[in-house]
Amino acid sequence: MTVTLRTDHLAKRYGRSLAVAGVSLEVEQGEIFGLVGPNGAGKTTTLKMLATLLPASAGDAEICGHSVRSDPDAVRDVIGYMPDSFGVYDDMRVWEYLDFFGRCYGLSAGRRRQMIGDLLELVDLTEKRGAYVQELSRGMQQRLCLAHALVHDPQVLLLDEPASGLDPRARVELRELLRELRSLGKTILISSHILPELEELCTSVAIIDHGRLLASGRVDDIAERFRLGAVYLAQVVGDEAQLTRAESHFAARSEVVSVARHGDGTLELALRGDEAAAAAVLTSAVRAGIKISSFAPAASDLEELFLQITEVGAAEHMNQAGQA
Repeated sequence: MTVTLRTDHLAKRYGRSLAVAGVSLEVEQGEIFGLVGPNGAGKTTTLKMLATLLPASAGDAEICGHSVRSDPDAVRDVIGYMPDSFGVYDDMRVWEYLDFFGRCYGLSAGRRRQMIGDLLELVDLTEKRGAYVQELSRGMQQRLCLAHALVHDPQVLLLDEPASGLDPRARVELRELLRELRSLGKTILISSHILPELEELCTSVAIIDHGRLLASGRVDDIAERFRLGAVYLAQVVGDEAQLTRAESHFAARSEVVSVARHGDGTLELALRGDEAAAAAVLTSAVRAGIKISSFAPAASDLEELFLQITEVGAAEHMNQAGQA
């Protein structure tokens, strides 16, 4: 496959603070690539550098063969950027909004008319063509801003937290729209902290925290490469006091990354290590007098993988800070 977007030790520093610490990743043509991380991890800064809105302090990135540092104009021709807090002109009608940006890109009147019709149909806003932007719901405004990013038919889309603030129906509609854009040949880099959304949508992900890239690739490949433990479900026998005691016991074990309680009282344990580590956790619970009726692995997901990798990454970050 052709690599459409590549970063090479891309970094951004603000004074003594390192917001992005030498990120290197590759995104293949036609992928929906998720940039995963908590708020403040460096996702927005990375996307702004890729969109040529922020100069990199070190390293470089290429999009469709064009350098963001030495050839930013060429990069802008091939990307569509949608920020996390989008701006709309409330006093414009929907068609005027898209026409305005078509003029900014130098599109002819005939091409603008075609573009407006095609994009409104794509984002399902044809019936809102004559409505004022301020009359649209947040989900509709989000789709309109995505249409704005597509005005010049870019090859690559950079989307920063596009599902933020949307209701469940609007998120489903956005997800289906992004899948359709991928089918049209677009390469999409999308940042988000809503991990279930990315897991259903993305072909590959990169996990970033404290400005550092911790892992990248397909979810299954990342799990195998880092040899991280699985997620286990423990069914505890007893009342609320017994369940609380079991929860505290598991949380104190070094093999356990996190403990979550389900509505039915089942404890979900994210473990580091192999089956031997899981056996040690179970043995310790039995020896402590905790009654467990079942203890079995559950299917791991992006959220659990993220928790495990960032737990390890946070520990390394603290060690490095202590040595500095």
